[in-house]
Amino acid sequence: MFDRLRELVLRLLRVPPAPEPPLGAPDSVRVFRAGRNFFKLCLARWFLTQVGAVVGILISLGFLAWFRAEVLASRSDPPRSTIVAPAATVPAASPSGPALPSRVRHAAGENRQSFHFLARRTPDWALILLEVIEVGGVLLFLVQLPVTFAAVRLDFELHWYIVTDRSLRIRTGLLRLQESTMSFANLQQVEIKQGPLQRLLGLADLRVQSAGGSSSPQEQRPGQESLHTGVFHSVENAADIRDLILDRLRKFRETGLGDPDDHGHHPGLAAPASPGEALAAAQELLTEARALRSVLTTNFR
Repeated sequence: MFDRLRELVLRLLRVPPAPEPPLGAPDSVRVFRAGRNFFKLCLARWFLTQVGAVVGILISLGFLAWFRAEVLASRSDPPRSTIVAPAATVPAASPSGPALPSRVRHAAGENRQSFHFLARRTPDWALILLEVIEVGGVLLFLVQLPVTFAAVRLDFELHWYIVTDRSLRIRTGLLRLQESTMSFANLQQVEIKQGPLQRLLGLADLRVQSAGGSSSPQEQRPGQESLHTGVFHSVENAADIRDLILDRLRKFRETGLGDPDDHGHHPGLAAPASPGEALAAAQELLTEARALRSVLTTNFR
């Protein structure tokens, strides 16, 4: 059931089910996902949100029921001419406290009388509208339960972190899709950050920073570097991912390869030839070598 819902939502939003691996050898692709405890944390937040919604609905239903009861009771009250003066509707003193000031008693009596006046003037269609609002609110809450739950789970499943031997790619989000790619040629810093709650759940954030920010030097603050930042959010094996990135970064720099986007400036970084092209080139070199040996042999005889 959920698999069909996932396919339908991704098709409607035009979101690929999985991102394409970044530049690098196919056998070097490693895929990482957010930790399962991160999903449990998202579910806990979702549950608390629903509990708050239930409390709000109960309070609203209680208020509407009280208002409806007051409206019906006010219609059975005696005519307005027989109502006692507003000041007498509130006792001047209570057994547990001092007497209320006359101004307070007068204001309370006026408010009570105004409410009775409003209740008598409330039409029957307004009461029917209140009932419709009550039923509609409850139905809307019940309908949104599976929808919001599916959104939480789908958002968790769309956390993708891909590492190759030359670059890495991070893709997150459902409604607001975010995808960033970083080359090892510009990578500067890899660090792990972990809050108290993440430490309790065995999660951590792996932050990867690279040079080449889009902001101009005039927009930067003094002493602030221009950096792109990618975050492997709430992963369970942050230390392993860090060691993997650092190891591949070290090998990448030892090979002397530059930025893969600078092929026009570095001919040596061109894409490797296919086996057929390599064989043809070797045969051509062999033919030229034989011709050169034949010329040298003829001249030195």
